Order: sequence, then C-alpha cells, then structure tokens
Amino acid sequence: MTTSAKTAATNAPGELAERFARLHDTPALVLPNAWDVASARLVEQAGAAAIATTSAGVAWALGSQDGNAVDRDLALSVVARIVAAVGVPVTADIENGFGESDDELAATIRGVLHAGAVGINIEDSGFAPLRPMAEQAARLRIIREVAGRQLFINARIDTYLMAAGEPQDRLVETVRRSEAYLAAGADGIFVPGLHDLQVLAQLVAAVPAPLNVLAGAGGPTVTQFADIGVRRISAGSSLAQAAYDVVSRAAHELLTGGTYAALDRTLDYGQLNALLAPPLIP
Repeated sequence: MTTSAKTAATNAPGELAERFARLHDTPALVLPNAWDVASARLVEQAGAAAIATTSAGVAWALGSQDGNAVDRDLALSVVARIVAAVGVPVTADIENGFGESDDELAATIRGVLHAGAVGINIEDSGFAPLRPMAEQAARLRIIREVAGRQLFINARIDTYLMAAGEPQDRLVETVRRSEAYLAAGADGIFVPGLHDLQVLAQLVAAVPAPLNVLAGAGGPTVTQFADIGVRRISAGSSLAQAAYDVVSRAAHELLTGGTYAALDRTLDYGQLNALLAPPLIP
C-alpha cells in the first residue's frame, strides 16, 4: 500500500476536520504555507501539524497572477494533490471564492470538499477595497450550508492589509466584521497586515474565536503572538517568495558573474528525491 493510500485509510474527512478544528485549541497553530506537493511534504517533514496553501504561491506556480486570477479547477487540483501526498489536515486558500455568484461560490466549496481539504480561508477584500459586510456574511452562510461541519471556515478580514478606512476606525470595523462573520458561520478570524501587539491583544479579547495573524520578516515572533492569545500564525506567501528569490539571485549570478554563491545552501538531491518516493500521487 502506498503512503497516500495508507493516509486515506486512516484519515477519514470527518476525522481530519475534527482534528484540524482541535488544533486551534492549542496555544498557537503555526502554518508555514505550501504551494505544491514538494513544499507541502517539506513542511510536513519539518513537523507541521497541518498544511495551509498560499493562493499566491499556487497561482505563481500555475503561471497566473495572484488576486482572483487563477483558474478554480487548476487551483483545486493543486489542493487535491497536496491532500493525497500528506498525512495531516489541509486547509485551502480560496481567495474570495473563485466566483461572484452564489452558484459559483457553492461550486468552489464542493470542489474544496472533493479535493479533501478540511479548511478554507476566504477574504473580504477586492471591493473598494472591502466587500460590504452584509454581502460577505451572506457568502459565509452559503459556505456553511454547503460544507456543513466538514470545513473550518477562516474568515479573512482585510481592514489592515488593504488599509481600509481611517486608521483610528479599523479596530472597530474589524470587530464588527468579526461578529458578523462568526454569526454567519465562520469558525475563525484572520486579520493579516496587523503586527501591533497591543491592538492584536484587544482583538483577541474582543473576538470569541481563534484569531489568525500573518507572520513575516520584521514582525513579532511566534512566541510573542502566542503570548497575547493569537491562536493561528500563518506565513502566507513568504516561503514561496523566498524560494523564488533564490531562483532570481542564482540565475542573475550565473548569467552575469559566472559564479554560484547563491547555491551554497541547497537541499540534498537525494533527500528531496526520497521525500517524494515512491510516487505519492498518480
């Protein structure tokens, strides 16, 4: 029996969904986001309790821009391949739902379930710059109706990431949206773009659900986030950006100077090849 077959035999969707939800009860669920099977396997091997995809990384790997430009079926095919290759729960970044109509959104959620993911991120940005709160809440109700309890719905609020409204009003607006989204069926709240620990502590106190933040260079550490009660910490597109930075620097160095310093540190070929053997997916 292959690794993926063993995983399928021991990880029924309902069990994985429950396991993923319980991970938010721990002090902090840390998610170094992946964008393909190899990156997902490396993240799992490093000890991650779950795998989260990055919409940006997936889009770039598929030859598309990030920002609701990638084809839904292609994006979900990547999710399905990751699910088949790992033994931990997978949560999918679905941007703003890969479709504006109710039917399109419902089709996306059915596709996520078919792919085997047990969680989603869905964002409320993209409309001047945020979707109206009531409209986003209605979309979350559709997701909950289609998914039942099979998905952990992480509702992303982009008040800070998109610098929506006046700075002094953003905390109040974020709390308002959190309340509406949770009432509509969301399980957790994701507020990227905010690193101020004092403001985050106020959000933790005001939001009766796991709070997710976006970590990155120059920001607070995992320990600092966890100490104020943040329950989920994501890397977003940072790992993919770092990987592509190596490609850019190494290629430039090879083509201009004929040297290889950018390649001084690489994964061992045999180690990486063995990580994907035997073939984990057809």
